[in-house]
Amino acid sequence: MPAKGAVVLASEVVGPSPLLDARNEQDLILHIRKEVEKGKLPADVAANLEELYYNYKNAVLQSRDPNTHEIVLSNMVALFDCVLLDVENPFTFPPYHRAVREPFDYYMFGQNYIRPLVDYRNSYVGNISIFQDMEQKLRQGHNVVLMSNHQTEADPAIIALLLERSNPWISENIVYVAGDRVVTDPLCKPFSMGRNLICVYSKKHMNDFPELIDMKRRANTRSLKEMALLLRGGSQIIWIAPSGGRDRPDPLTGEWHPAPFDASAVDNMRRLLEHSGVPGHIYPLSLLCYEVMPPPQKVEKEIGEQRVISFHGVGLSVAEEIKYSDITGHIQDVDECREKFSETLYNLVVDQYNALKSTIFRGHGAASSNSAISLSQPWR
Repeated sequence: MPAKGAVVLASEVVGPSPLLDARNEQDLILHIRKEVEKGKLPADVAANLEELYYNYKNAVLQSRDPNTHEIVLSNMVALFDCVLLDVENPFTFPPYHRAVREPFDYYMFGQNYIRPLVDYRNSYVGNISIFQDMEQKLRQGHNVVLMSNHQTEADPAIIALLLERSNPWISENIVYVAGDRVVTDPLCKPFSMGRNLICVYSKKHMNDFPELIDMKRRANTRSLKEMALLLRGGSQIIWIAPSGGRDRPDPLTGEWHPAPFDASAVDNMRRLLEHSGVPGHIYPLSLLCYEVMPPPQKVEKEIGEQRVISFHGVGLSVAEEIKYSDITGHIQDVDECREKFSETLYNLVVDQYNALKSTIFRGHGAASSNSAISLSQPWR
């Protein structure tokens, strides 16, 4: 075990030591408070952990699972152990982070934590056959980029859970382009450690602290180089949210919808893919899962947001591959090409999102399927 306060690199990471004597809720809360008294856990992190415990418990109770209390205690003890370990020996994410699977499997920890929040009876996947085609391309050495909206901190787990039966290889091998908040927030870091990540600083937070702007830009350059190297090797599937952050509800109507794509982010990713020297494919991906863990109403500058959680149906859908030349072949102006391609991807994400919304919130189920989206529950 590294000394307290040492920076832990990916190659040195160890698993948390389980709190075997946390037999119930009272034991866990007492453990959290004792670690604060010992000076091993910051008071604000402890307060957030306690709040998260009760929010998580109330959400899992909505599932009416007879083992709710055991599930909640087991998952929250595991999270507490992970958080405490990281506070004592902070893990630092490199520009390209590979999921930590041993000696402690952070990927399965994240899956098991989010799983009880998903109402599978009212959850759907759109166009599962396209995911099958995508996997074939990946096995042939091709690269795949998923241009997606982004709703919650739990998005990677939601995607992996909905595909774990039908496409487990995709579930475990997606590389997520992740903003700095998910690799710095103490309650989020353990979940991020279980995912493959390209770590970047989001445009939305680039100017939060002016003295750090140059450092953030240099870090983003290093991350782009890592992504370019990955793509040159082939068989990579990369998820990116070109909006630069999570969707937010309309302040006037309260309606949720995918945030607009940044055309420059779309174009940068497209050019990286094209210059890799390996066949590449771009797909529009739509996620509907904000009820499980909605973000704050507004973009917050400070780390440590409140986690509101619920048990709810979720949805994931992918449209057919979109080829740049098909969309822009008749356009001469480079900027217009870029905007048109981004707009086309975004509109397809919105179309799928609306179908998922009709399916999940209006109770239409698979009847919401149409010529562009075939809805199913591949875990059945």
